Amino acid sequence: MTAPLTGLAPVIDSNTRVLILGSFPGAASLAAQQYYAHPRNALWPILSALTGEDLVSLPYADRLPRLLAHGFGLWDVLGACEREGSLDSAIRNPAANDFERLHRLCPALETVGFNGQTSGKFAPQFAAAGYRTVVLPSTSPAYAGMSLDNKIEEWRRVTHAS
Repeated sequence: MTAPLTGLAPVIDSNTRVLILGSFPGAASLAAQQYYAHPRNALWPILSALTGEDLVSLPYADRLPRLLAHGFGLWDVLGACEREGSLDSAIRNPAANDFERLHRLCPALETVGFNGQTSGKFAPQFAAAGYRTVVLPSTSPAYAGMSLDNKIEEWRRVTHAS
């Protein structure tokens, strides 16, 4: 049995309009205590394209306030779980984050984008709470079935009303 893992704190503020929800941080992210720390994860290049700002070249501590300034937030659907390695398929005993507080903490929140199919399973619950939901292709290096350019085009859906 593996020890329970705890996820990262949300990166949100009262101006967050688009919240990106992953499943649970990978091993590299947990070790670094940084969202999407694996160097081959496409999240930061994609968000750079969406914001028009080179977030990739910034130190992590400088990325977060810039991301928030563009109205984007980051969090995960799971707050804790047991897992060997980084694959979503290895997650055991998942515990969801407490999303009830989003209406209070993020009054401007309109769209919730789900980074991959695992987190996308939570889309109906967010749609029922009144948010626009978009399930997106995973930015994980394990999902290599789509080019970065194609992922960027798909991810643009979080910034455009459908």
